[in-house]
Amino acid sequence: MKSVQQEIDERTNLTNTNKFELLLFRLGGDENGDRSELYGINVFKIREIVAMPPVTAVAGAQPHMLGVVNLRGQIIPVMDLPAIVGVKPKTGLNIMLVTEFARTTQAFAVESVDEIVRLDWSQVLTAEGSNATGMVTSIARLDGDTNGTRLAQVLDVETILRRMVPAEGKEVDPEAMPTIALKQGSFILAADDSVVARNLIEQGLQAMHAPFVMTKSGKEAWDKLNSIAVGCKAEGIEVSDRVALVLTDLEMPEMDGFTLTRKIKQDPRFSKIPVVIHSSLSGKTNEDHVKGVGADAYVAKFVAEDLANTIKTVLHKKEA
Repeated sequence: MKSVQQEIDERTNLTNTNKFELLLFRLGGDENGDRSELYGINVFKIREIVAMPPVTAVAGAQPHMLGVVNLRGQIIPVMDLPAIVGVKPKTGLNIMLVTEFARTTQAFAVESVDEIVRLDWSQVLTAEGSNATGMVTSIARLDGDTNGTRLAQVLDVETILRRMVPAEGKEVDPEAMPTIALKQGSFILAADDSVVARNLIEQGLQAMHAPFVMTKSGKEAWDKLNSIAVGCKAEGIEVSDRVALVLTDLEMPEMDGFTLTRKIKQDPRFSKIPVVIHSSLSGKTNEDHVKGVGADAYVAKFVAEDLANTIKTVLHKKEA
């Protein structure tokens, strides 16, 4: 049997192998509670899982906001995740998932928790083009690329929170954004699988007057870099003269941001390109992982001014 320390070490080292752990849970099904599908959230976002405690309703709260709980001295808002997704739990709201997201803490009520599975990001495909409503960022093939594999919908917590919680102070204010002057012909390469995040990033980069190319996953960004490298070689210039900076999320289907960053920093063609990781995965452990793969900076989602100032600082160091 593995020791607790071995389990911790293995989980910590997942970022070196393009793997992650997904907490699987169920929310309910149709009006009778039937056809209950599997959903998932990255374990790195989960602070703890507890039996559903009494919830205090808050006057004037948003729809599907159950209220607040006092957990270990902290007042935490609780959201009715089945109602948000549009399903009905057959046995009720029995479990509370306490999550840490972009340096905030919140909880989601769910019907039941199934298990934690360890997956390679290559087992996860984007949900874009499916019938997803925007709340599902990707689909995980739990048993690999086999016929009849179990599928789990990976929820886009980012989108859900922005729908549920007022985004005061989080929208892009063009007047508050610094202007960034890039070398002529160069641009920022960005990668994020969340539609909401991509829209906010695009608004921020446009407000900074920074040319950019947007991609939807680490693999797409890596493929784009390699394509750019071919063109740069034909022109007789370095890739860093074309790609001023890479801005990447961490959680992405096919290839995560840890792997993308490590591949960039270990490749002589790209090693001069600064990498900024922009993620909702917060906490010291995740930020230590970011340093371990060689990223030049980490910034938590999503405060446009923080992102702009981080990019400006990193680019200034590059030019110095």
